[in-house]
Amino acid sequence: MLQIGPYQFEHNIVLAPMAGITDAVFREICRQNGASYTLAEMVASKKQLWESKKSSTRHVDLNDPEPRAVQLIGTDPQELADAAAWQVSQGAQIIDLNMGCPAKKVCSVAAGSALMADPDKVRKIFNAVVNAVDVPVTVKTRTGTDFDNKNAMQIAQIAESEGLKAITIHGRTREDKFQGHAEYDTIKQVKQQVNIPVIANGDICTPEQADFVLKYTTADGIMIGRASQGYPWIFRELNHYLNTGQKLAAPSLLEFETTMLQHTQGLHALYGEILGVRIARKHIGWYAQSLDNKLNQQGKGALLRKEFNLLNSPIEQIDLLEQFFKQLL
Repeated sequence: MLQIGPYQFEHNIVLAPMAGITDAVFREICRQNGASYTLAEMVASKKQLWESKKSSTRHVDLNDPEPRAVQLIGTDPQELADAAAWQVSQGAQIIDLNMGCPAKKVCSVAAGSALMADPDKVRKIFNAVVNAVDVPVTVKTRTGTDFDNKNAMQIAQIAESEGLKAITIHGRTREDKFQGHAEYDTIKQVKQQVNIPVIANGDICTPEQADFVLKYTTADGIMIGRASQGYPWIFRELNHYLNTGQKLAAPSLLEFETTMLQHTQGLHALYGEILGVRIARKHIGWYAQSLDNKLNQQGKGALLRKEFNLLNSPIEQIDLLEQFFKQLL
């Protein structure tokens, strides 16, 4: 059972925060399919960006079930503390700090996983944020900055000593980005040395892999990122397998249709006609890949993606999805 501060979760499979992906619409769909803990996409700590149009869709959604978790990214301890306090005033109930993003534009300003190279600053950030809010503070990290500098253990021990309530570790270094394979030895070692919950992340795409990582690392939970893109059913499949040892059948065509329509209409409502239509394209592209892979609809998903990407209005997108599934069903 995963517990963060006073919050106990029914399942220990967590939806990772992913920039431009884990908005309120996607979080809701993942929760419907068995993710009992979801994190919103990261928000910059700079005050001038709090109310920007881009940030406005990333803030706390009071319609989200509790606890509402928001991830912050930044480098200045006071700036992050102020941003955390503001997010809590808006309804956030868990503050997560991003020290795991390997993106160049993030690391070039020494944010995200670049912070792991400066443990003294990490301590100051943890101290400032914990003292600024009365809700649980957590952190997401990598194993270190590069192969020769794996210091996830040091960061985890600082987190525990400064009062953080959980740490998520992605089994790659900052230098690895998303290349090669995630390693779980570092996560296992950290879990053995700290008493706060440890969540494992990286390359967990199947029920068997989830089972292996939980058993091997003895982590308190696992975090799913890219495997959920276009396939939110991953959460129910993992939960079922971990509980019963049995694999669930893939979702039906009808489930694909219902979820893809729900997702697309939700994006139109959240972002408006122009941006909503654009954002829907990448999500439907991922669903289309899953259709081909999971249901052996070879080529049909690719055809849908090609046609969908040419459309410029919400009505056209919904019509195409309905017609596509009408032919398949």
